[in-house]
Amino acid sequence: MTETIPHPRTEGTADQIEETVPESAKPGLLVLAPLRIEANAVRRGLTRANSRVLRTGMGATRAKQSAARSQPLSFGGLVVMGTAAGLSADLSPGDLVVASEVSDGETVVKLPGADLLAAELRRAGLSARAGRMITVGKLVKAADRARLAADGFVAADMETAALLGRAGGRPVAVIRAVSDAGIGPGLARTDLIRGGMAALRSLRLAAPVAERWAAACRERTVLLAGPRSFCAGVERAIEIVERALELRGAPIYVRKQIVHNTRVVSDLEQRGAVFVDELDEVPDGATVVFSAHGVSPAVRSDAGDRGLSVIDATCPLVSKVHAEARRFAREGYTVALIGHAGHEEVEGTLGEAPSSTVLVQTADDVAALDVADPSKIAYLMQTTLAIDEAADVAGALRDKFPQMRAPGSDDICYATTNRQAAVRAVATEADLVLVAGSANSSNSVRLVERSERAGTPAHLIDGATDIDLSWLPGASVVGLTAGASAPPAVVSEIIDALSGLGTVTVTERVTTTESVQFGLPREVRR
Repeated sequence: MTETIPHPRTEGTADQIEETVPESAKPGLLVLAPLRIEANAVRRGLTRANSRVLRTGMGATRAKQSAARSQPLSFGGLVVMGTAAGLSADLSPGDLVVASEVSDGETVVKLPGADLLAAELRRAGLSARAGRMITVGKLVKAADRARLAADGFVAADMETAALLGRAGGRPVAVIRAVSDAGIGPGLARTDLIRGGMAALRSLRLAAPVAERWAAACRERTVLLAGPRSFCAGVERAIEIVERALELRGAPIYVRKQIVHNTRVVSDLEQRGAVFVDELDEVPDGATVVFSAHGVSPAVRSDAGDRGLSVIDATCPLVSKVHAEARRFAREGYTVALIGHAGHEEVEGTLGEAPSSTVLVQTADDVAALDVADPSKIAYLMQTTLAIDEAADVAGALRDKFPQMRAPGSDDICYATTNRQAAVRAVATEADLVLVAGSANSSNSVRLVERSERAGTPAHLIDGATDIDLSWLPGASVVGLTAGASAPPAVVSEIIDALSGLGTVTVTERVTTTESVQFGLPREVRR
């Protein structure tokens, strides 16, 4: 059995295809482009032998007829590519629009994963955004543009809605290059030509990205690690800021990031929280919230001297480590704090007894450690460390200082321990692990490291737009988790984005359940 397909660098139409290959050939990209000039632009950018371009003809009627006459083809993913009229004021000729949904005025087809593809185009150096697209029956005039833009559409074309059904249930995407954004009466013909040339150039440059998208298309299983996402300390800290805004009104100042997550910080900023690095940025007498990572006594003293109204959102488990540092120092111990230099939690703990506390990050640090009285040494830990990493350093301390005292209970918090155990469980079954969390989130970074130690490649992402398509070919099973400071909604967004690359089956691996809750400080109790 063979099927007819066009060579990627030769002209082909949906009902006039020139070359044969075995059915066993790996399915690749199929591009549907309305006009010959658009098809040629895309074809010049293709790099893979199993990529094909079919010219469908201009307008919905020709597109439907062409699709109806086309022979069944084997392909991994379908992308509709061509030019479009830009409807949004911030679009320029050559900008790319990836359709998040396509409407013909009556029906709407949603295309999950548009933001992921748009981000990949941006990483390739192109100006791209995801947005709603509409298919119209004739060229769009100035008055129609304003009306369509008011309805939330960012681009318009004449074929896409008619072509989407050609996917036959396989992954489909739409990339349109703006050729005539903002065109109105009196615009010179030379501007039209320049806009068209810019659009065709963008289509050519977008073609390799479309190929990467098609290579990433496949059915997948997503293994959700449980537990994941917010812990009790993070939920408490966020609620403290939210209630402070509700009870005292904006602005509410927050020293450092309330938790280490860009999405959380951005959301609270939009609601009136102002994040500052140091207290000298806070007006006298204003309300300031201390972040979940804790602060040193010097910061508390400064706040008191400034007359600031303080609400403390320090995680109770971090406060426990601070109390242990003070107790050991009072009893004359040198405190070896196992942690990462520069982390806000570590800085706060070091500040509790600076003359009695020394930071050790590695076993090499332990080897170089010299204390006045080896019989009077104790250790504490940053709460968000990798369990294995912390155990190695603690073991080195015990070997060197056999009489060393340990904290009364584990310093590494329950949420960190639970999430590391959960990610290990999914990593053993997955081809790839995605960890939702920000780069400055220690506990999220540790989840990546935990997966890699289990032999499974892992990547830290703030959201779906950080997914690089080059990670996905060959990844049939994707493990997914989220750091203790990452919102649960991010996990859903990532699953939705992956579903744009093929059917996703979601399975959860729960290693334990959590029921911990922390009370709120009196300043924000209702």
